Amino acid sequence: MFQTGIDLKQHSNYKIGGQARHFYVAKNIDGITKAVEKAKKEKLPIFILGGGTNLLINDKGFDGLVLKPEIKKLQVSGVKCQVGAGVLISDLLNFCVEKGLSGLEWAGGLPGTVGGAIRGNAGAFGGEIKDSIMEVVSLDIFGKTPKNIKRDNSKCQFGYRNSIFKVNDGKEVVLETTLALKKGDKKAIRAAIEEKIKYRQERQPLEYPNIGSIFKNIDLRLVPKKLHGELAHVIKTDPFPVVPTAHLISECGLKGVSWGGAMISPKHPNFIVNVLDAKAEDVKILIKLVKAGVKEKFGIKLEEEIIYV
Repeated sequence: MFQTGIDLKQHSNYKIGGQARHFYVAKNIDGITKAVEKAKKEKLPIFILGGGTNLLINDKGFDGLVLKPEIKKLQVSGVKCQVGAGVLISDLLNFCVEKGLSGLEWAGGLPGTVGGAIRGNAGAFGGEIKDSIMEVVSLDIFGKTPKNIKRDNSKCQFGYRNSIFKVNDGKEVVLETTLALKKGDKKAIRAAIEEKIKYRQERQPLEYPNIGSIFKNIDLRLVPKKLHGELAHVIKTDPFPVVPTAHLISECGLKGVSWGGAMISPKHPNFIVNVLDAKAEDVKILIKLVKAGVKEKFGIKLEEEIIYV
């Protein structure tokens, strides 16, 4: 049932990481359930893999089961859209254009899967995935036998790049969601999505393997008040007032600093890019360097947005 010795570099946007002891792609809920039951019987730790777009995978790999759900359900009834966790954000946006459904234009150019976006409450340009979610169905894999859980939006505990699924890390698998969208003009929807894609291409180092922003932006309420005047010109709403971490890293003079095969991007310093067959340890060293630099200069503690495996 399980594949063995799968190179996880193949499943990471970063092209970094060792091998999975066991690997399984589940095409439906039944497949996920059977894989979980088998792993638990063999006392294997389980890691749920989405699109691999925000993961820093250990150089030693994962000594357990890497489970990749690929539920590709995509159905619409009026303005309600049922979406499987394995659907790529890009495919969902193309579907929205085709059906004339508005509400997700902010996600233009966002990598990864719907399941990953729900887990981390993905957001950009003032929008977040929670804004469109009616309910989420997940599989509780923590108990003796897996069971489905259905939550409405209010019970998902969405926060800034956070949700109950992230809090319950490793205990639940997101299966699908129901989105509430609205009717819109197809050309206008496509134009808005393409605008966001172009913005990302111009300002982010997408020419190198990367896993997006390494750190969360900083809630303005957590920034020492003595710095508010100095940072006033860079404050943005995302979806509440934040200080862009990229600015702080730049002010620390860390743009372009490299270690091993990894580099703090000169184009967007909240990206650490894989420029020369980097190892996970190379990235971790740069993460420590950035955190120490920002803490020393601004007195601000950065929090990673990425997931360590």
